[in-house]
Amino acid sequence: MHLTKLEHAAFILRDDSGARLIVDPGAYTAPITDAAGIVAVVITHEHPDHWTPEQLERILAINPGVRIFGPAGVAAAAEGFDVTVVEAGDEIDADPFALRFFGGRHAVIHPSIPIVDNLGVLINGSVYYGGDSFTVPEGVDVDVMAVPAGAPWLKISEVMDFVADVAPKRSFPTHEMVLSRIGKDMSNQRIAGVVENAGGTHYPLEPGESIDV
Repeated sequence: MHLTKLEHAAFILRDDSGARLIVDPGAYTAPITDAAGIVAVVITHEHPDHWTPEQLERILAINPGVRIFGPAGVAAAAEGFDVTVVEAGDEIDADPFALRFFGGRHAVIHPSIPIVDNLGVLINGSVYYGGDSFTVPEGVDVDVMAVPAGAPWLKISEVMDFVADVAPKRSFPTHEMVLSRIGKDMSNQRIAGVVENAGGTHYPLEPGESIDV
């Protein structure tokens, strides 16, 4: 597969047939105009930086049969869209992509802010993204991990512990549009230190950059 990072929490996977899957196309991601071949959309949770009606409408305009997966909170928020509700432990065949879901709840931002549904997703047994959570996919040997680099629900020490627990072979930063250039560089340095200490490689991808997985 070929993985391309987009802005903030979004990324696209393309397999050798040209079929593509997109994760979390939200408000901090540039409008999705290159949507040809998208067969599935995964939305980890309902917050607008992870999905918007406008992004889904752009994707559906080109791919009317696209399948959309998300937890119950996403289905409720995305009223009018045909969202297949998934839960932790579900394994879904979105040919040619195999999806496995973990977790269930968003990380705590503050006690005054409601906690929403959130699911991590493992794609084709190799690419893992926890959404807005520190959910570790127990028993999984993760090849590539999308690592949250900046958010109101995290601090970098928690991210480093999360990465150490998952122990991916490779990683790249996500959820970083809330950071300055200096902040991005700092987060990448800290994430790289943990990944490399375990023998892996961190790729400080910028939007539009890709790796093969």
